Amino acid sequence: MLSVRLEEETERQLADILAQEQTDKSELIRRLIAERWLTLQAGKTLVERRGGHPEHLLQDAPTDLSERSNRKKAIAQYLNKRHP
Repeated sequence: MLSVRLEEETERQLADILAQEQTDKSELIRRLIAERWLTLQAGKTLVERRGGHPEHLLQDAPTDLSERSNRKKAIAQYLNKRHP
């Protein structure tokens, strides 16, 4: 449960938005929060949005995995081992 005090002008603006959007207060607040949250996330990289690099993922990886061809070979070897 969320309780918010709004000034009269803000209350009128809210009523106008609700009428225009044809929705209820709860749905509007959920959408506004989701939109704002996505805006904040937009400045982050994909890795940051996903919570950072997994600590164990590259522990024993060769140092040359930054090259695409090497990554492709490593993935192919892993898949062949896993699914012969």
